Formats: sequence, structure tokens, C-alpha cells
Amino acid sequence: MSNIAVVCGSFHKSEIERMLEWARDESSELGLDIVDVVWVPGAMEVPLAIDRLLADDEIDGVACLGIIERGQTQHGLAMGQAVIKTIIELQLVHEKPVGLGIIGPGAEPEHIEPRLEPHARAAVAAISSMLE
Repeated sequence: MSNIAVVCGSFHKSEIERMLEWARDESSELGLDIVDVVWVPGAMEVPLAIDRLLADDEIDGVACLGIIERGQTQHGLAMGQAVIKTIIELQLVHEKPVGLGIIGPGAEPEHIEPRLEPHARAAVAAISSMLE
């Protein structure tokens, strides 16, 4: 059984808690063990949390769950692009998979609910696929 961790953005805590339950269910179905869950304030803190977890020899992969809504400025889009680029780089540096379960950037409120379960499950499934 492979050990994974999950990084959760706390800005939309109630939605992310639901995503975490679906991630737990998916990991159980795929034979992955979630051994650590780290809550971060927002998207900017996700890469550091992922980096720390991937550096742990006991962790085989990390899923990240979050929501980046569309705002009145381009801040969310710019932040989302920077975070995702950094997550890709961290996978390459650590040679371990990261499952991306971030809804957005640019998510409208009506886009969030239908994506919660699919994004959570897909983030864990991506790790499982890359560990095979």
C-alpha cells in the first residue's frame, strides 16, 4: 500500500472538507493510505506544503484540493497559473506524483458544486495511476 498526503486549502473549508471525504473514499478503493492532511490558508501556500510532504521518504504522492474562484481582478488567474506551474516543477524535482484537485482558477459559483466530487476523486486517481 502506498502512502499519500493531501494538502487542503481552507478558504472554502466546508466544500474542501467534502472533497477530502471523497478523496479518502477514492484512496481506499485504490489501495492508497492517506497518512497526512495539511490545511493551508490559500493557494499561495500550497506549493510549500507539497514540497515539504514530497521530501518525506514515507510519502509516495500528494493530492491537493482547493478552489480558486473568479474575482474582480486577474489575481486568482495569475495565482492559479503560478501555483500549478510550481506544482508541476515539484513533481519533477521529487519524482513523485501530485494529483491536482483544484477547481479553477476562474471558477464561478455555479461551477463549484458539480466539480467537487469529480476533482477530488481524479486527484487521487492520478496519483494511483502514476505509482503503477
